[in-house]
Order: sequence, then C-alpha cells, then structure tokens
Amino acid sequence: MLIEYINKAMSKAVYEKLEDGTYCGKICDCPGTIAFGNTLYDCQNELQSVLEGWLIVKIRHGDRLSLMAGFDLNVGVPMIKEAVHG
Repeated sequence: MLIEYINKAMSKAVYEKLEDGTYCGKICDCPGTIAFGNTLYDCQNELQSVLEGWLIVKIRHGDRLSLMAGFDLNVGVPMIKEAVHG
C-alpha cells in the first residue's frame, strides 16, 4: 500500500526546467516536497527520496497524510511515541 501511495503521489509531481538548465520538481498535495536535479531523471529520483522522507516524518509525528487517488494511509497507522529516558 505504501509503494502504491508513493507511485500515485509521484504521478502528481510537477516539474519545471529552470533558467540554468536544471530541474525543479514538487508535489503540491504533499506540502514541502521539493527537489532539484541537473537532469529531469535526477530531479525525479531526488523528489521520490524527499517524498519518502516526508512520509516518515509525517507518520512519526502522527500528522494526517494527504489522500492519493483513494489511498488513505491515515487508516490504521499507529502513532509512534518517543521513548522516555530518565
């Protein structure tokens, strides 16, 4: 299910070629996911890595995730609690 979510999110990515010839990519449904690359391929790979990190942080903090074409990762995702050290 997680891989399908990532694939759906990546299919919504928007890419732009910048003035210097590099690329910028972002996923508007996942605020804060933005990546850059010297080639479109590099940008796509970097954006997927950013998305994966974004998902880890959102899940760890118990934040609600964007719905992706019917995929709801909010259902049944346990909140991870910090270990208490004393």
